[in-house]
Amino acid sequence: MKDTIRQDFASEPSLSSSVEKAESIRQEQAPPATSDPENGLGRVATVKPELTSAHKDYLIRRHGTHELEPIPSIDPQDPYNWPDWKKNVNLFLIAFHAMMTTFMAAGIIPAYENIAQDLGVSLQKTSYLTSVQIVVLGYGPLFWKPISTRYGRRPVWLISCLGSGICSVGCAVSHSYGAMAACRCLVAFFISPPAAIGSGVVVETYFKNQRATKMGIWTLMVTLGPPAGPFLMGFVAYHVGYRWIYWIFAITNAVQFVAYLFLSPETRYMRTDDPSTTDASVAGKSSFKSAYFSFRRIDPAPFRAVEFIEPLFLGKHASVLLPTIAYSVVFGFTSVFLTVEIPQIFLPLYHFNAQQLGLQFLGMIIGSVVGEQLAGPLSDWWMHAARRRQAKRNGSSWVRPEFRLWLSYFGYMLAMVGLIVFGVRTAQAKTWNVTPIVGIGIAAAGNQIVTTICMTYMVDMHQNHSSSIGAFVNVVRSTWGFICPFWLPDMVSSIGIGGSGGLTAGIIFAASVLPTVVVQILEGRRKGRPAEVDGRGD
Repeated sequence: MKDTIRQDFASEPSLSSSVEKAESIRQEQAPPATSDPENGLGRVATVKPELTSAHKDYLIRRHGTHELEPIPSIDPQDPYNWPDWKKNVNLFLIAFHAMMTTFMAAGIIPAYENIAQDLGVSLQKTSYLTSVQIVVLGYGPLFWKPISTRYGRRPVWLISCLGSGICSVGCAVSHSYGAMAACRCLVAFFISPPAAIGSGVVVETYFKNQRATKMGIWTLMVTLGPPAGPFLMGFVAYHVGYRWIYWIFAITNAVQFVAYLFLSPETRYMRTDDPSTTDASVAGKSSFKSAYFSFRRIDPAPFRAVEFIEPLFLGKHASVLLPTIAYSVVFGFTSVFLTVEIPQIFLPLYHFNAQQLGLQFLGMIIGSVVGEQLAGPLSDWWMHAARRRQAKRNGSSWVRPEFRLWLSYFGYMLAMVGLIVFGVRTAQAKTWNVTPIVGIGIAAAGNQIVTTICMTYMVDMHQNHSSSIGAFVNVVRSTWGFICPFWLPDMVSSIGIGGSGGLTAGIIFAASVLPTVVVQILEGRRKGRPAEVDGRGD
């Protein structure tokens, strides 16, 4: 059965059918579960591939142990076998690239007034230069994901940086609203891939016990984009003018292109049924030239039109849909809502300039960084401790992925408390004070915890569709983020900023906390572990 699954995966089956197959064979694959009276979890035997002595020796020399999940091949070019520095440099480049997706969308927020005056349009119309980017960022990865599956991640990263940089130059030299809006859409299309495919790279490079920490680095950078863009570009707009924001974007993309060219080898690796063998298409090609300056089709399977919308089919599975909704709602209120309301509330009240307005986003940056320390490393420790307890109790180190979700409730609580603090203290303030920014920081910490926990859980459940999960989450998050600015200001006008803080906290409880409870109940009834397929699905 396991070989059959691998063969199906190698021939790129439809994502929907393969996930359905994974769901159905959970019952068939799992050995009989024995009830654990203390925690109710079934004990499931772990079936691992038989390793040759040479393979074991190689893994021990390279990793210090052969007890790894997943089991890497014996090929030094397998990304699992890369040195740590090489993995981490590659992850940093992709995480920074992911940050630039939202950084470039939100970076012009402090300059809205300057742009409106220069182009002769309203402030509301100027804000659409960010809104249209959010939409394209959400749906653009659906195009790039099948391309990266066939030709690899590296060509997509290079094309992304090159195309985005050229279009940013177009923004810088545009003197009409229409031209600038068109260039912004093209920038979003080219820069969008890492916002979704980054989750796949983490799975392709790091072992399961490292996944939450490394996934957290990627999610943190995505989260930092909206506040870091206005924070840094506020200084630029104030001192040298808003057009230099676009020039800096273009220069950054050029630097990224060069860094990818020399520091980021391909992570898409076609695995075989036997982990003791190597990918024949790369065997013996270990030279710098072949690794960094040769491009080839990695997956020979033909393109199918349905692949460009296939990630959306994941929405039929509760283990993907409900965590995505839970995370997206939190993101919409703790990131989009606060990013939108900071200029709309603080500008009329305090008459900030672009630089002063940008500084108000510092709380969100600090909160996100602190939150990640409570998410990634803590989450990995949480699961590792649970595995040790299980091993001592019944000899099985397997722990249900849903166990990780317990940590998300801490994130929900912080998000709700932070929104209430921000709303109430802003409504009470007569002059500027730091307490609303503290509330923003608390909410941002909660958002980051929820982001990392939910993303890692979904990837643990369906690791061979990690890139598709990233694409699906990105679509839902960006669609919700695009809709929010159209009704959030009306909410604030209707019930006030204090009432809005309480209402958004209540919506998080209903649309995030309760769905998470449902996931834990539904998936907790599942007998056996999720079907796992060695190799990279997408």
